[in-house]
Amino acid sequence: MNNEEASQGFLIFPHVRVQNANAISSPLTHGFPSMTAFLGLMWALDRKMAASGIRLVPEKIGVICHDYSEQVQDGYVKTFRLTRNPVDRTGKTGAIVEEGRIHFELTLIFEVWGGEKDDKNNVLFQGDAAQHRALAWQARELLDSMRVAGGSVLPTVAMPGKHTAPQLVAWPEDPEKQAKKFRWLRRAWLPGFALVERDDLLQQRLQSLHKDDANVTLLDAWLDLSRFNYRSYQDGKGAVSWKSDREKGAGWTVPIPLGYAGLSPLYDGGEVLNARDDRTPFRFVETIYSVGQWVSPHRLQSMNDLLWRAETDAEQSLYLCRNGYVAPTAGSSVGAVSV
Repeated sequence: MNNEEASQGFLIFPHVRVQNANAISSPLTHGFPSMTAFLGLMWALDRKMAASGIRLVPEKIGVICHDYSEQVQDGYVKTFRLTRNPVDRTGKTGAIVEEGRIHFELTLIFEVWGGEKDDKNNVLFQGDAAQHRALAWQARELLDSMRVAGGSVLPTVAMPGKHTAPQLVAWPEDPEKQAKKFRWLRRAWLPGFALVERDDLLQQRLQSLHKDDANVTLLDAWLDLSRFNYRSYQDGKGAVSWKSDREKGAGWTVPIPLGYAGLSPLYDGGEVLNARDDRTPFRFVETIYSVGQWVSPHRLQSMNDLLWRAETDAEQSLYLCRNGYVAPTAGSSVGAVSV
């Protein structure tokens, strides 16, 4: 769709409850699904809406988490709560495959474009409020039949004190009206936290570690930033004190998978045995890691801070999830690490 001729809007699903989603986001991280899972959800919803005649094309997605419960056994070392599989056909107990599960409540925000006209020759987002509500509910019914990061979506029910009705919001072209509309929307997303990209923190930590060791790599910086590190400091009188390297106000930063890097050439469909289908080109990949941050919606300045998009670099074989968040202080710099 040509976005210059289309109308921009946002399809919002507030307080979507999901059970038994995949909490293992990569070989090295867990606790919340990867953004690749939510981008996959966006593309699957796009196909379902097209098949149902809904003339909306989602291009970006934002995720706000209101509540979560990772299924783990609490203790000094946490372990996943595993399910007992049914017995096999011989009557023996099936093997236990370790899997991480999480229940959560999310608000999903899709940037959508609609440029086609209806029977009355009206552009989609210029319809009345009733038309917008009908389209939003139709899309939400499709979401209820889908999986979110492998988890089951619970049906929409009225919850006291919470607004669960889906919304289709037309986006104004005037920047001042956009800012006013965004301030109105983000109030409805409280309390909650939005996951944003913070590659700049990774680059800053690398520069800081280079002061002590010039051989430190991005992987070292990522591991260092992923931990709570306590370092010793000695004052002029010889007294030693221990202090965390996470300063007050540093925010809730977490290691996240950011996408994939190719390990092999791009094979034609059907060339690799046991691939998911024999029509789609195939490439072996490895996970790329970076740093994310959970930010309260009231600290976001625009929709661009919230939304994630897919970005492909065919020359370098990179398939990334990118976010437009800009920290309110220093400028940003980009860095990512693959393992």
